[in-house]
Amino acid sequence: MSAVTADTVIDNDHEPDSDQRLREWIVAQAEQRGNAVVAVPADERGAGYAFTVCAWAMHGIPEAVVVGLPQEMATVLLDAYVDRAATGERFTHGGLYDDFFDGVPVTFEKVAQGHYPEFFGSAFLVYPEGDFPAVQIIVPTPDGFWPWSEGAPEGFAQWQPVLTVSGEPENWTPGVNGP
Repeated sequence: MSAVTADTVIDNDHEPDSDQRLREWIVAQAEQRGNAVVAVPADERGAGYAFTVCAWAMHGIPEAVVVGLPQEMATVLLDAYVDRAATGERFTHGGLYDDFFDGVPVTFEKVAQGHYPEFFGSAFLVYPEGDFPAVQIIVPTPDGFWPWSEGAPEGFAQWQPVLTVSGEPENWTPGVNGP
């Protein structure tokens, strides 16, 4: 499996020192940029995704993941989240935030720890016990459909799964106190 970022591709095919090289890269990125963003391309199992590493260690804010966006957009979104949260802005689960992308709202949901190994794998090089909070930033279709929306395009919920135990929003009720 390869971890892809805007700056580098790190092959992590279980070479003896690959984990150490990846950890060093993550730490260097975090020291230089305030966090690292690791992007994983789509494969036969599902959509590509990107996640932060070191946001919790450096800023005391939850790590974040976004599933199904193109790598460049995902990196911009995650970096903007870290920049804003690190300066004190807090994001409510189920709240709508329409100032990350022009005209496209996003919302947040807490990630269930059972999803950490798959969606935050490289983060375990920094947090070996998986002891970090994490949020998923969820983005609707250009037509405004969320993965759980009635009328969402076929397959959208599989392309952008909600990373909770149930696979549905759990910290708010869609259409009641969330999108």
